[in-house]
Amino acid sequence: MAELAIAALNPAILPAATGNYTHGVQVDGAERMVFVSGQVPWGNEHGRVPESFEAQCRMVWRNVLVVLGEAGMGVHNLVKVTTYLSDRQYRALNSKIREEVLGKHAPALTVIICDIYAEEWLLEIDAVAVA
Repeated sequence: MAELAIAALNPAILPAATGNYTHGVQVDGAERMVFVSGQVPWGNEHGRVPESFEAQCRMVWRNVLVVLGEAGMGVHNLVKVTTYLSDRQYRALNSKIREEVLGKHAPALTVIICDIYAEEWLLEIDAVAVA
């Protein structure tokens, strides 16, 4: 069994990656990949969508982590995260919460401002993880 190695790819010719992400991720020795579907601010225990962006963002990250946990993985296994925001105004708070959740871990990252499937959802996050 090969040892898992996740390496950041930040070429010197590109601007420095700031805000808890890396330009690319190289994975060697992975035996499993998990593709996390777009997670939204909904959970069985609540039965409703929180109103504030902060509460929605924390719930969505919780949902992502629950899926990873089901596969025996955690934040450190994430190699790619895509966040879809319903409005540009949520960028700073989204970054703050993402940095709290990820700690020093920096996966490849994309943030897109777009319409979200349901009007009450202010964001959606999908991800790829390896082990």
